[in-house]
Amino acid sequence: MTDPNFIILYVDNPSVSANFYAGLLGKTPVESSPAFAMFILESGLKLGLWSRHTVEPAATAAPGGGELAFPVKDSDSVHSLFADWVRRGLEIIQRPTEMDFGFTFVALDPDGHRLRVFTPSAK
Repeated sequence: MTDPNFIILYVDNPSVSANFYAGLLGKTPVESSPAFAMFILESGLKLGLWSRHTVEPAATAAPGGGELAFPVKDSDSVHSLFADWVRRGLEIIQRPTEMDFGFTFVALDPDGHRLRVFTPSAK
């Protein structure tokens, strides 16, 4: 079995989404066209943004059915990113809170994809 290393989010407008993620990630896309944009993250993970209007076969899943998770080192980092994302105008659907797995909050990207920031609980 191969090791997956590429996530694709289906978006309304790849250019708008690429600008959003460029600001959020502090990176420019390594590939960009009217129908697709791609980022390569420090971990090696690739993040693709594909126009939901051109993907074949047509995507039927609605945004919000999964999450793009951002692990951080501690609760101060969770608070810091929360404040930054609020300043950027991201829609917050869960304020910083302690859950069984750790300290977390959830925001939405322009297409409604869930973005979870978390630090795991000390076990």
